[in-house]
Amino acid sequence: MGVVTISLPDGRSWTPKFVQEIAEEKCIGCGRCFRVCGRDVLQMVGLTEDGERVPVINGAAEDDDDDEYERKIMTIANQLNCVGCEACAKICPKKCYTHAPMEG
Repeated sequence: MGVVTISLPDGRSWTPKFVQEIAEEKCIGCGRCFRVCGRDVLQMVGLTEDGERVPVINGAAEDDDDDEYERKIMTIANQLNCVGCEACAKICPKKCYTHAPMEG
């Protein structure tokens, strides 16, 4: 079996590549990918010095205490919502994303 390919209205073929992983060690938590994704795939979290994850809502910690975490990173919250457009990877300044086509 091969990868799933879609025929576009003009006859060109397109192979969607779905988000697989975000390299947390490279992520700077800028949120560009979050803003470009319209499918609710991603979620920002804060990392404490112990590596614990703290939810971040609308750019602020849940309790508005930035001292609670050392840095912010993006995570994949709803991977099944991804449509394979790769907009997140295209806008990421640190090239944190890994995508793969769907096997059909």
